[in-house]
Amino acid sequence: MSHSFHIPVLGLGFSIDTPLKVARYGISSVVSVVDDEVVERMRQYHSEVNGIPYTIIKKTDEDYRAKRTTAYLNLLKVLVNKQIAELRKQEFTPGSDITRYFELLPEYSQSRRAYLEMLNESDESLKEILQRYLRTQLERGDIEVNIMSKVDKMNFGRDGAPLGDKFSDALASLRGFAQSDLNSSLILSAGMNPRLYSYVAEFNGFHPDASVSARKKLVLKVSDYRSALIQAKFLAKKGLWVNEFRIESGLNCGGHAFATEGYLLGPILQEFKDKRADMVVELYEIYKAFHKTESGIDVAQPFTKITVQGGIGTAEENTFLQRYYNLDGTGWGSPFLLVPEATNVDSNTLNLLKDANEDDFYISGASPLGIPFNNFKKSTAEAQRLERIAKGRPGSPCNKKFLVSNTEFTSQPICTASREYQNLKIKQLNATDIPKEEYDKQFNEITEKLCLCEGLTTSAYIKNNILKPRENPAVAICPGPNTAYFSSVYSLDEMVKHIYGKLNLLKGTNRPHMFINELKLYVEYLKKDIENSANQLNDKKIKQLERFKDQLLNGVEYYNQLFPNIQKFCNSCSKTFQVELQNLGIQINQLKIGTA
Repeated sequence: MSHSFHIPVLGLGFSIDTPLKVARYGISSVVSVVDDEVVERMRQYHSEVNGIPYTIIKKTDEDYRAKRTTAYLNLLKVLVNKQIAELRKQEFTPGSDITRYFELLPEYSQSRRAYLEMLNESDESLKEILQRYLRTQLERGDIEVNIMSKVDKMNFGRDGAPLGDKFSDALASLRGFAQSDLNSSLILSAGMNPRLYSYVAEFNGFHPDASVSARKKLVLKVSDYRSALIQAKFLAKKGLWVNEFRIESGLNCGGHAFATEGYLLGPILQEFKDKRADMVVELYEIYKAFHKTESGIDVAQPFTKITVQGGIGTAEENTFLQRYYNLDGTGWGSPFLLVPEATNVDSNTLNLLKDANEDDFYISGASPLGIPFNNFKKSTAEAQRLERIAKGRPGSPCNKKFLVSNTEFTSQPICTASREYQNLKIKQLNATDIPKEEYDKQFNEITEKLCLCEGLTTSAYIKNNILKPRENPAVAICPGPNTAYFSSVYSLDEMVKHIYGKLNLLKGTNRPHMFINELKLYVEYLKKDIENSANQLNDKKIKQLERFKDQLLNGVEYYNQLFPNIQKFCNSCSKTFQVELQNLGIQINQLKIGTA
């Protein structure tokens, strides 16, 4: 690929059309297809903007969710291909997109070197030859698609009868991708869903034939080696190859935070580095045996990439990760929320983000999924949530129902962020006779839930001026804590140059190393877990907390040993890294679990 970084999925709507903004420059990005409503509305918007006939796919249409996904992904491919075709016709003049394409490339890129050679060529005929060559080297960034495996609500027909497994949310989204014209990567995130993984195997696009590798690729977003191997073996037994393991920090990321049992990013990357070769051999033997048995073909061993994302903030960190851990690329997510050219952040939220400090970003219980969620205190959705509580009407109307899961009070699942659930839960709480302090704690836990289905798409509607008159204008946003250190609105050129070390957007900013930032998050997470468990500790919980603490201490020791290697790449952090690491180690040792 042209670039060694990608832009991960950002909420439901923030990166919904990012490929239309960056793919022509060779930058890969990820689109979420969880919400078929925003998918359909953005298809209408971009069809109309580009003069393409649009026919609505209604919710009453059969298999509408899959059809909406397919239609939108096909539109993205058509529009990006058109952009690339137009790019190839442009002259190499200052300010042209074709010039920008090559200016954005990293210095080590072969195409970049050829471009510089062309600029310095004085012979016009040779310059023309070089320009023709450069036009052949234009690569489109991948249009990748993300499915949250566990967001897989079952759906029902008009008669109330279940439609069947293949019409669940995740399986319908998968079918939409599988039936599209895109030959790109499907990212499976948020844990293993055996039903979904088995369904992938039913589509030929994910399988190779005797001479050609699979057209559609699989990527697993993972937070530790063990779960990655378990999932990949499950898929290999069905003849499916994981083309990339996309490792994400458990807590130092945007969106949902999947806290590992104290396993820190550095040790996790080390395990992948040490076991990579053996893992690939093991998976290939399973994969090869399946295809030999099922179709009688000898499949070649596909290449497997390993990349990392979550909390990367400097070119030094970016380079260190790739070189020391032998990684094939990195993901830069939250910083791109401050790049209007690349993402859908409305102007009000953009200004709130750039002026925010570290305290404005926190791991919350806002997600109806019951998974820790990176939240932003200054978002308008958070302000609206508090306003509703003050008015005595906590909770949100539940129109989309993507995150319904709770059956505590109803036969059909409802969402814990909904007004219906919170009213019922508060009535239950009011019937108890508990101390005020405990009452307030439980009340806050109930009402902390946010409507993410609406909030995470609203910004895209506002920015593109397609918010309907009666729609909720409150914006929810889920940036990673790393966003606090980026304090301006940036151009695409500035952010890409920052990633490659041509420009330093954080000059003068007091920002700890990404490993230190993640460790701080884990220490705070453990402290909170200990506090919340104080009145209900049992042997099982004590052992879990102790294992967590031990893993953090193992991580501290690992980073102590790693420091000389970090120092080779990161001169700016060498003065503070060891001091902060030592202080955090002391804090961890001082944590008391139970009567210990």
